[in-house]
Amino acid sequence: MSVASSVLIPYASYLRVYEPLAAFPEPERTHWTRYAGRERTPGAQEELRRSLADLLPTPPVPVPVHESGEAFVARLDGVVVICPWRTRLRGWLALQELVAQFPEPVLDAMLPPVVRLQVESDYERWLSRNPDARPWIRTAVWHVPLRWFALFGDEDREYEPGERPTGERRSGAGADQAGADGAGRAPVLRYRTTMAQARRRLARALRALRESIDEGPMTEGLVEVGRWLEEFHPRSLVELDFGGLVHAVPEEWLAADRSAEQMAEGIAALRAGDGERASAVYGRLAERWRAVRDLRFAN
Repeated sequence: MSVASSVLIPYASYLRVYEPLAAFPEPERTHWTRYAGRERTPGAQEELRRSLADLLPTPPVPVPVHESGEAFVARLDGVVVICPWRTRLRGWLALQELVAQFPEPVLDAMLPPVVRLQVESDYERWLSRNPDARPWIRTAVWHVPLRWFALFGDEDREYEPGERPTGERRSGAGADQAGADGAGRAPVLRYRTTMAQARRRLARALRALRESIDEGPMTEGLVEVGRWLEEFHPRSLVELDFGGLVHAVPEEWLAADRSAEQMAEGIAALRAGDGERASAVYGRLAERWRAVRDLRFAN
């Protein structure tokens, strides 16, 4: 088995923005136009394999030496939209989060100090030349941040059950990796909406929160997501992908999940002045996802 094929998918979810080709300056626009015309472009699983494979050498390579020229490709109302991987930029940002989460002895065990210092130096030099850089992809591990659901409605939900190598439907915890070899397929759960709809929903959610309760983590999180969305073309596609989380929970759990609908119900209750119902709905939603996060520490 090759290094690439032996890398397991992490239990991560993704919030992605796909922009139309017109949003990219030249020569990048020409590159993406040609790229989108390929017969086949790599998917999320291949992107993960490539990024994780760099962590296997000793010492590990936490951030690629060169930026990726790959992207996810989709269509919105017949128009090609592009979500660049920007693996190098995302690696730098992920390392910053890692430094904030773990004490120095743990970090030293994961990444030697000399490696971290070199990566930080490279990022500072790069950022001085690219001060407005931002990723098209956000990542969360072992959960979906509840604020992400505020961007979507239940009508945006796309669920595809998994299939065993024999073609029969899957069930049970997480489904296996058969899809990696083309024999069988893991389940897919994602939401897709237009940028205009995502911004409208976010604005309504913020208004309801500010009129009903004090500033808090949810409000602050929505403001931060809103600022990120403002960086992109107004005719973009916004996608929430459960990604590797489909391997962490039973398929029945995925099929029954209506988190965006629950979030919308809670926001509607706030707008109607029914704080008690809003609190109950949010509590159920938070508990559902707390149980998923707790799987991180399961033996």
